[in-house]
Amino acid sequence: GPPHSGGERRTNASDAAQDTQLRSVDLDHVIKLLAGSDSKDLEKEQLKTLKKVTKHFENGFPLKDLEQIVRILNLCAEKMKEQEAFTECLCELIKLFGLPFQKQKSSDEVNYSLAVAQCIAQLGYLMRVPSSQVRIQICKCVISFYKMELPGKLLSGYQPTSANYKIQMAELGGLAETLVLSLASVENQLTEKLWVLKALQHLSISGVNCRLMMKAQAASRLCLYLNGADPSGQLVFRSSDILWNLLENGSKEEVVNQLSSLECVHALKEVFVDALHGFRHCDHQLRNDLLVIATLLAENPAVPMIETGFAKLLIVLATFTEVKVPNPLIKGLKLTFSYEDFEMKKLLFNIIGVLSKNPSAAQLLSENYVMPALLCYVKPNQKPGFHDWSAAQYEELQLHAIAVLASVAPVLVDKYLSCQANTLLLMFLEWCIGQDPFFGRGNSFHGTGGRGNKLAQMRYSLRVLRSVASLYDDAVNLSLCDQGAISQLLDILKYATNKFKEDAILLEIQADILFILCVLCENDLHRKELFSYEGIDMLILFLQMDPKKLYSGLGHSCLLFSALDCVWSCIIGCCIAEDHFLEKQGIFLLLDLLALKEKNLCNIILGILIEFCDNPKTTLHINTWRGEKDQTAAKLLIQLWRQEELDLGVRRDQHGRIVDMKRPIASSFQRQQKVIPVPANCPSFAIMEISENMRAKLYSLFCKLGFENLPGLSSEDFVTLAIIQRYIDFKVGEVWSEICAELKEEFSPITSDEEVLMAILKISEDTGRAVNVLQTELLESQLHQEIQDEKKTYKKIQATRRQKEIINKSWQNFLTRTSNYEALKKAKKLQEEAIEASRPKSQTQNGEVHSTDIKGLHTTIGPGRLVTVESTPPQFTGGPLA
Repeated sequence: GPPHSGGERRTNASDAAQDTQLRSVDLDHVIKLLAGSDSKDLEKEQLKTLKKVTKHFENGFPLKDLEQIVRILNLCAEKMKEQEAFTECLCELIKLFGLPFQKQKSSDEVNYSLAVAQCIAQLGYLMRVPSSQVRIQICKCVISFYKMELPGKLLSGYQPTSANYKIQMAELGGLAETLVLSLASVENQLTEKLWVLKALQHLSISGVNCRLMMKAQAASRLCLYLNGADPSGQLVFRSSDILWNLLENGSKEEVVNQLSSLECVHALKEVFVDALHGFRHCDHQLRNDLLVIATLLAENPAVPMIETGFAKLLIVLATFTEVKVPNPLIKGLKLTFSYEDFEMKKLLFNIIGVLSKNPSAAQLLSENYVMPALLCYVKPNQKPGFHDWSAAQYEELQLHAIAVLASVAPVLVDKYLSCQANTLLLMFLEWCIGQDPFFGRGNSFHGTGGRGNKLAQMRYSLRVLRSVASLYDDAVNLSLCDQGAISQLLDILKYATNKFKEDAILLEIQADILFILCVLCENDLHRKELFSYEGIDMLILFLQMDPKKLYSGLGHSCLLFSALDCVWSCIIGCCIAEDHFLEKQGIFLLLDLLALKEKNLCNIILGILIEFCDNPKTTLHINTWRGEKDQTAAKLLIQLWRQEELDLGVRRDQHGRIVDMKRPIASSFQRQQKVIPVPANCPSFAIMEISENMRAKLYSLFCKLGFENLPGLSSEDFVTLAIIQRYIDFKVGEVWSEICAELKEEFSPITSDEEVLMAILKISEDTGRAVNVLQTELLESQLHQEIQDEKKTYKKIQATRRQKEIINKSWQNFLTRTSNYEALKKAKKLQEEAIEASRPKSQTQNGEVHSTDIKGLHTTIGPGRLVTVESTPPQFTGGPLA
């Protein structure tokens, strides 16, 4: 090859010298030297050798030498106990761990992974060394894992490991757990503690490290450090930042459990109070961060938030700007209406909602004016800003407050009524459908769908009414009805349905209104009458819903269920409402929905139809209904019965007849069920089974409709109907069968009792046989009818065939006449004879007979419609035809 330049030769020579120098370091010799007996001369030699090692590896440690290097570190640490001179050498060696490790092959990273992980773990164990300098250097080294910088020179034949290699090995070696445990050794050294926390901040961005830290009780340890003495303020900020990382990257439940002790909650409270009175931007951010942690703790009722007074402080803080009641807990506190204060206000509202789920906090919420404070927001937005909040901020706070009110109101019902909350909400809803110019911003989570309208305000106000209505409290419901809530809710329902497009929010509003109306009208005839005037038209609209929308995921199914519930609660039982519903063909719509054969719908609709049948007009409507392919209601009900038995695994033959005479309606689960004696006041399985399927409701509905003169049924349907008709007898037989089985399990009945029991069981079995015989007769009758119908059809086919044969024969004759002149003459002669034979024998008196034959015509077909008359004798007309 061509000769190399002088620069290249110098570079190669330098690399070779460096490689030779590296190979010249005998690490085993260094380890033996450090392990030798202590003496002055030996100490100097040891220190000199350590500096030489540091110099040799100034560009990073090769992976293959790490185990020996760690042994050297541990020996140095042992030497430090007696000779502080080794401190500097130890720190220098630890500092080199901050450089990238060197690998010769790409596979070295994998091959040496376990050894490297153990070596990095040893760094954490060196935190035991009682030297501030060493501990700080270890923390700096760990931090450098996340800010990797390449060395000035690269060793010949070596490459630096990947940037994340050390981070992965630290996770594998469990370094984070070791550093958390080391906090106990630096508890009284603020500087060292801050460095450890800084290292943990970097480590805690990994989920693996967070799990390791939680094993060492990191959350509880850090929480106790929050209110430690620290003039710089770094301790609380770094500790809170690590807690945040643990919550985000680790197990939230485990963090909350570790923070649930009385000491931790008390420490959080003290730090929060300090941050609350802070004036710096970072203080406000810390305050809000601590509020989020406090919210997570409050979600667990076992956390001593109330015992420490933290809950009371938060409640008072949430309401002090609205109720203006002096309280020493917040003396001198003022809001600056900055963005951080706005966030704090929302967090405080949120924590009230969380505390409302804790029964122990109900008294605190009541005593600290939470209800009046939240109701301050239940009023129209009269001006752009309020309490120095911008219009958008006030709207967000208003919606958040009303949303929290939905959680608080059921807990504080007495306060709710005493504050006239129903009145305020109904007035607010009146404003929502009014014509006042208001354009919602719709910026927040609670403002979704409310841009340019009042839909969000309407949505959350109705949620509050729904939450208190669901209590079924007579005082609350009476208060609503006395203020005309039924007619107002119907107006809102009509307004929302007509004005807004159909989406998830509108469907939720509609479902909530229907639920409230159900609660108000249930068991009250007068209220049902009020509902019927306008409400039935809206219900009919919802029952006409396109079935395809039930699977849209927007909430149509929930709305339909609410509408069905409304039919049951607001119509049934009131003759006026029932008649109006029937006039609007409501029964037809219910049967249309029943024809969908949706399991979750069928049970409800069957129950409604059974209740409706108490009205004598209902039966006619049910029998009049026709579905697809002219299907009748009776046929539909029988199909539902068959499908239900198929799902239950009831034994039937191919024609639908009873197979098991002893247990004709038993499901597969019942047949597998063993005899379990139960107390007399507990229902047996045969009784409980009634409520778990639709058969009892189908039987009840047929009892209302009757079992005879049902239109549109086939023989197969009559076979099934025979079983339905005897359902109650079969069910009684099942119960007696259970009684006999239980008696035999407990004791043997006397002879007379056993004979009675056997007779009862025989009656049940005979009933099954009788039904089976009836079913067989029905099938045979049907078969006979089919045979007769087949014969009639065959006769029709025969007649048609004969007619075709006659036509064919006539055609053959015609062809013969046209092709054979002798046959034509013969046919003509026969035709003339037939014509002559058909004429009357008596001659016409006093008249001339005209011939109908055309001379010289040799055809056998009839003459045309054109007839020429040449003349008429004068005696008939009195003269010529001129």
